[in-house]
Amino acid sequence: MENYFNYFTEIEEHFQRRRGSALLLSTLDWALIETWKDAGIPLAAVLRGIDDAFEKYQKRRSRSQKVNGLAYCSQAVFVAAEAMKEAATGAPREATAGTPEKGFQGSEIATFLRRCGDALEQAQLPERGGAAPQVMAREVAAELRDLAAAVESSPQLPPLEDLERRLKVWEDKLYSLLLAATPDEEIVMVRAEADRELDRYRRKMPAAQIDQLIKQYIHKRLLEKYKLPRLSLFYM
Repeated sequence: MENYFNYFTEIEEHFQRRRGSALLLSTLDWALIETWKDAGIPLAAVLRGIDDAFEKYQKRRSRSQKVNGLAYCSQAVFVAAEAMKEAATGAPREATAGTPEKGFQGSEIATFLRRCGDALEQAQLPERGGAAPQVMAREVAAELRDLAAAVESSPQLPPLEDLERRLKVWEDKLYSLLLAATPDEEIVMVRAEADRELDRYRRKMPAAQIDQLIKQYIHKRLLEKYKLPRLSLFYM
């Protein structure tokens, strides 16, 4: 995907510019951006959708309520993505940059990996039945430190997308165990919170996106609750 590691930041800044204030994005907003990224929606389509949504908003007779979340732009983003897909049909495929333009340094990556390892080592995680996320956290911490040493000792950076995929695999494994070990009552409460926040946007989103967004929301809230780091170079 284009601008892989700038995807979140550019969307956040563009939304804030169009809104006219530096509104901090909510957990729901970040989860929504992740669903767009995971769905392969190009950055250009997201930015165009945000523009279209705000232009439609400006034409409304009554603007007593401000746009307070990215979910307002969701339908316009999908329309823009479909339009770009149709426009690209039959067009020659351009080579896209799979790695970021941002100038990562090996020492910065190694420091980030060790910091994540330290956070996982110190985390106090629940255990329930056969799910033992604490054990997995320590195993991933050791893997992160080994990876940090390898990055630091290599004269060249590893392919950043390959590194990102490896981090994603570790985070997914850890999250699966954490979800299994968390009492059902807590998950129900977080899901109810997500449902409340999404209620006014349901008519603007397809059901599949709603389901994915709720999963992402629960994911983020559990990581926040147990102070677990996000295993992604975006969070460096």
